[in-house]
Amino acid sequence: MIALIDYGMGNLGSVDKALRRVGGQVQVTHDPGAIAEAAGVVLPGVGAFDDCMDGLIKYDLVDVLKEVISEGKPFLGMCLGLQVLFESSEEGHMPGLGIVPGQVVRFKHDLKIPQIGWNQISIKQPAPLLAGTDDGAWVYFVHSYYVVPEDDSVIATTTEYGYEFCSAIWRDHIFASQFHPEKSQDTGLKILRNFRNLAVGGT
Repeated sequence: MIALIDYGMGNLGSVDKALRRVGGQVQVTHDPGAIAEAAGVVLPGVGAFDDCMDGLIKYDLVDVLKEVISEGKPFLGMCLGLQVLFESSEEGHMPGLGIVPGQVVRFKHDLKIPQIGWNQISIKQPAPLLAGTDDGAWVYFVHSYYVVPEDDSVIATTTEYGYEFCSAIWRDHIFASQFHPEKSQDTGLKILRNFRNLAVGGT
């Protein structure tokens, strides 16, 4: 079972549908026990950084998230689910989960903010969830902020929007993207299928 975390915000319906399309058995939940027992954990998100952290605290999910990640359980973060892995964000005042050292910053250029729509990814390292994904593949973004890891070695993909920014990270069993796999058509489905296979096995 893959736990799709419901903390009161996020595009759960489309993520649930996409995971099921690639053969995932999904439980939408904010029960810490169910998350702890899951084969893999997905943290989606749209909205504001502080609101996300408020939701995780409200449902007592901070400790279980840190626990499953420390145990090596496959973890997939999407959009805001990437950003809250970091220590802090220029968008809000609350600390993030602090699982990945670094900060979340706002775009500082003259292009339209938020970035909404399709853009390309440049693959920087062969993360398992990117297997079968072409360098330069198109994926779907909706965001005004992006992550800046302290350690560049965690950067899985970058994207150009005014300048190059980190659009996905990979460290051990953690993969998280600024783009939305569930909205990224064939490329996104490949990523979700790879996650499903990593979490529960199969082809």
